[in-house]
Amino acid sequence: MPARDRTGAALAGAFVVFVAAGFFLPSWAVSLVILSLARGIVALGLVVQFRSGLVSFGQALFFAIGGYAVGLAGLKLRLTDMIVLTVIGVAAATLLGAGLGFLMRRYREIFFAMLSLGFSMLFYGLLVKTETLGSTDGFNVPTPTIFGARLSALATRTLLYDLTVAAAAGAALGIHWYLGTILGRLDTALRDNEVRVEYLGYAPGRVIHVQYVLGAALAGGAGALTAMAVGHIDPSMAYWTTSGELVFVTILSGTGSVLAPFLGSLVFGLLQTYALQYAPSVWQMILGVALLAIILRLPGGLWSALERNRARA
Repeated sequence: MPARDRTGAALAGAFVVFVAAGFFLPSWAVSLVILSLARGIVALGLVVQFRSGLVSFGQALFFAIGGYAVGLAGLKLRLTDMIVLTVIGVAAATLLGAGLGFLMRRYREIFFAMLSLGFSMLFYGLLVKTETLGSTDGFNVPTPTIFGARLSALATRTLLYDLTVAAAAGAALGIHWYLGTILGRLDTALRDNEVRVEYLGYAPGRVIHVQYVLGAALAGGAGALTAMAVGHIDPSMAYWTTSGELVFVTILSGTGSVLAPFLGSLVFGLLQTYALQYAPSVWQMILGVALLAIILRLPGGLWSALERNRARA
């Protein structure tokens, strides 16, 4: 069976398993899965950039744009439908990414990373100084509904969980399809030798622009889902530590498959949750040591262990 068919089957199987598990998981686990899958969606966009040799330390910009778009749409426009809000978050981040992409496509390596970080911190500073957006405290997001109908807290959480699972599966399937197109196949060529890509008749800047917009759209949707799940947004969504966490999850996951970011994000979420629960005073140290040990043992990310076992088999 072709690799593409196996990936599609794996995504379909994972979708069914996660949706079914949602009926049995406790409330804290449902929240953990929602936030982990949302973080994995952002990492999925970073995987595309990583494959081209680019590292964005400012992905939190689009993550925060998606979250604040949801919050403002709920407060100012009275929109509460979770599907509509997710689309709004994606659209807002995509438009911003399309505009900034004309500048970002000109830079590579450390210049790309630092410029993306600069835009994110610029937005963070704007949020902190803007009283109408809640300044440092942020503001609460209205309770999401489905098709305008208000449901119980449990039903709302379940529907948001299912929406997040569906969004993660759809994003992974879409990126898997993209990586199989001509533009997607140029990623490693861009990383190795851009001049040869130009000789083939393709503009490297245009390919980078497409990848940047894809990453922005995915981060915006993830930010929207996170804002609805948490019920609150604040400037920390755009802070550099959030971007660093997303990059770290991507490194932890590996770039061998579109499933890798979700595996890495779930592992990261579990480690963070249990470290915070059992060692609240030193949880960051425990988390850092555990994750660094995994990366040192598996430089290619968690997915490389699965590939290694498959190769042995």
